[in-house]
Amino acid sequence: MTPSGGWGIIDCLVQGSNHTDTEGIGDRLRRLRLERNLSQRDLSGPGVSYAYISRIEAGARRPSVKALRVLAQKLGVTAQYLETGSQLDDTAARELRLSDLELRLRLEGEGATRELLEVLDDAVAHADLAAVVRARVALGADAASRNAHAETIDHLGHAIASELVTAVSRPDVYLMLGHAYAAAGTPRQAVELFDEGLAELAEKAPNDVATRIRFATYLSYALTDLGELQRAKAVVTEVTAGATELVDPYTRVRLYWSLGRISIEQAKPQAALANFRRAIALLEATEDALHLGRAHLACAEAAMIDPDGLDVAEQHLAEAERLLGTPGDTDDLAVIRRMQATCAIARGNYAGGLRLAEQGLALAEEFPNEAGQSWWAIADARAGLGEASADDAFRSSIELLRLHGTVRNYANVLRAYGRFLRDAGREHDALDIFEQAANVASNLQGELTSAER
Repeated sequence: MTPSGGWGIIDCLVQGSNHTDTEGIGDRLRRLRLERNLSQRDLSGPGVSYAYISRIEAGARRPSVKALRVLAQKLGVTAQYLETGSQLDDTAARELRLSDLELRLRLEGEGATRELLEVLDDAVAHADLAAVVRARVALGADAASRNAHAETIDHLGHAIASELVTAVSRPDVYLMLGHAYAAAGTPRQAVELFDEGLAELAEKAPNDVATRIRFATYLSYALTDLGELQRAKAVVTEVTAGATELVDPYTRVRLYWSLGRISIEQAKPQAALANFRRAIALLEATEDALHLGRAHLACAEAAMIDPDGLDVAEQHLAEAERLLGTPGDTDDLAVIRRMQATCAIARGNYAGGLRLAEQGLALAEEFPNEAGQSWWAIADARAGLGEASADDAFRSSIELLRLHGTVRNYANVLRAYGRFLRDAGREHDALDIFEQAANVASNLQGELTSAER
């Protein structure tokens, strides 16, 4: 880290030796070496050559955490003292460094990954469990801000497994991890996590209604993805029954969003639109462009269920793109491009739809559910253009949505593939696919319209 980085804050907070105010790390290393009558070759060892030591003393290199530990051990001082001149022990030094890096993440939103990994390695090497968990949480939050869902799951999963992070002490960590599970196409793991969190909250924090509602709505999202619509609605109804006054607008937004998503899975576009529009009305009173843009995306999805809703869907998509901006969150942009592609295809613009769907697929690298839907749009566009490669695109979509998609999307892409096969004269194959789609749709545990049946 450069002198202008986070360690500058720590240097101001700690009281070191008489040399702390004027010595740099290279000066301190040279002084300690000479005081002990050691040459640069005497200090050298595997991974820390005398030439490397010479560059450190000259101020041309800053030593790695590993090099600091090796040099400090040979000099008989702590790595913390060698780096900063502070006499703090390693545990206190890690705590200060983590505080600094956490602050950087909050203020700058990025740029601390490498340093956090160094602290994590150091904490693991010294069996400092509290620092390990704290570094994992910070790394998970950093990964979540980059939509790196696999990294988020790895770090936050380890943090929760330590039992130092609980739903009561850190509900934000549970919610962040659950969102990553869902975005990575593993909603069943999200359900298990939120069930666990709700049980803990009911036992240890029964009066924390706002947090319980947040967990319940996130649980309902995951249940909706799995097609468990009756339970999804029951969870939301149950948790709000004891809430006499929901003054927090974001709490109400989450509830409307949850009810809207359930209505989409039930193929009830008007009910979904009504709930999403209530969410939009609340969000318009804020300056939250991100969530307002996502609410317009949800409205577009609901409108597209209605055969006559194409104009409405395109209006919401235009507003979503305006609010979310370019460049923006890649997951959001992937959804926008895929939905724009679907609208273009519905209007017979297959070439334009194909181009948009391919853009959406490129943006959905860590979003397998969305990638599956992008492949579906690509398949529809290729079929409209008469391209035989539509078959491969359908198969790619089906495989991704089978593993990561909602029950409704998986059933519907099977139906679309069945229609493609039937139109291609492959009646026997089409019948098999239609039968498979019917079996999948039967897993939707909620009231369905005749159209969805």
